[in-house]
Amino acid sequence: MMVQIDFSTIKEVGKNPHGLILTVVINWLVKPFTMAALGWLFFEWIFASYVSVETAQEYIAGMILLGVAPCTAMVFVWSQLTKGDANYTLVQVSVNDVIMIFAFAPITGLLLGVSDIQVPWNTLFISVVLYVLLPLVAGIYTRKRLNSSGKHEEAINELLAKLKPFSVIGLLATVVLLFGFQANTIISQPLNIVLIAIPLILQTYGIFLIAYFAALKLKLKHNIAAPACLIGTSNFFELAVAVAISLFGLHSGAALATVVGVLVEVPVMLSLVAIVNKTKHWFNP
Repeated sequence: MMVQIDFSTIKEVGKNPHGLILTVVINWLVKPFTMAALGWLFFEWIFASYVSVETAQEYIAGMILLGVAPCTAMVFVWSQLTKGDANYTLVQVSVNDVIMIFAFAPITGLLLGVSDIQVPWNTLFISVVLYVLLPLVAGIYTRKRLNSSGKHEEAINELLAKLKPFSVIGLLATVVLLFGFQANTIISQPLNIVLIAIPLILQTYGIFLIAYFAALKLKLKHNIAAPACLIGTSNFFELAVAVAISLFGLHSGAALATVVGVLVEVPVMLSLVAIVNKTKHWFNP
């Protein structure tokens, strides 16, 4: 996704930074640690008798990877569905991208290490470079080249229009392949799918409630509060799945946990969108 932010947009966000601060705090100081805590609680205690120790560790690892990968693309859909401030959302996501470059590997390594899971740091750093840094650099370079053509906005919009169908096809293909590779596991182990889904759903609703309550206390406008809360509850599942496969293998419990994250995210997020829209009157216009 090509990101374009002008200085006037940043200036407007600077006048009301509370929504951006809320996003950063929830995504990087709360969400990763609550996800890890729920993983430990459910798979080392509540569900310990249902899965092996090795499988439990892999499920926890998958949950941690989801928790440390905040959404960077679908959040624009959630923002649009809640009539969020598009420019503010763009800044929030862009800041998340920059933070992710530096924070994803250290936080993931820390939480996996606390869980007694071996951490191959090289794989973590390579994953960040491939799935976060390179796309960001490519977007900046492409925008610079298009601006140098003299057409500026026209050239950028024309390119985005051409790429949009391919981006949708790519996203759908990714989801289909993910479920295709895990089809046998999903069909043969339905109980495990439920076991993984329970803490993931609790995490999503729990993070949303924390962020939404904080947004009310901060007296944010609804069009800023909505995307700020939804960014923290959704995940960058492409990154989480890719890293899980790189670290633990295609058919691992960690990869399965991230795929289940994809499975539960859309219906849960749509329910949260409905809640956000129905409670619009709680916030400032």
